[in-house]
Amino acid sequence: MSPAGYSVGLHIRFAAPLVAESTYDPKWLDHYAVNAYALRDPLIAWGLSCEGAVRWSEIALPDPFDIWREAADFGLNFGVAVSCGSIQSRSIVGCARSDREFADQEIDKIATVVRTLHQITEPKTDLTQAQIQALRCIAGGDRHAAAAAKLGISESALKARLVSARERLMARTTSEAIQKAIEIRLL
Repeated sequence: MSPAGYSVGLHIRFAAPLVAESTYDPKWLDHYAVNAYALRDPLIAWGLSCEGAVRWSEIALPDPFDIWREAADFGLNFGVAVSCGSIQSRSIVGCARSDREFADQEIDKIATVVRTLHQITEPKTDLTQAQIQALRCIAGGDRHAAAAAKLGISESALKARLVSARERLMARTTSEAIQKAIEIRLL
């Protein structure tokens, strides 16, 4: 649906997405990062202030750093932005093509996918006190045996708490679960 690539930021909270992925040309991504364009990008500004879907060419915001023109130099000539969710947990996606504007039907399909991704990646914020304690011990530098002893449980019980916390937070690793718990202010 996005022949020249896409950039996804799901559940942007405290200025950082909980899930981020981009398939744009790596040279563009490097150029974008080196120039700190995320802080200046009209697509992101639009996405933080509006909900819905819009062609890039229809975003009527200033572009003093000429990001749109520079993106076109990397083959990102046409695009669509989709934004959904509350301002406390906003998802913003940009999709690009090099050959033509996106058709209305394509935009509708992309918007449906983005809304679905936003819904299914909604992080759980209701960890149990036991899960929070287990994450807090590991975040504080305790190894599994020390954390288990500190909490008065077996090491296997500690590991079970960490696994269930990872599952609820949709994290692949305990480190990622700790980071997500910090981001949503559980730790």
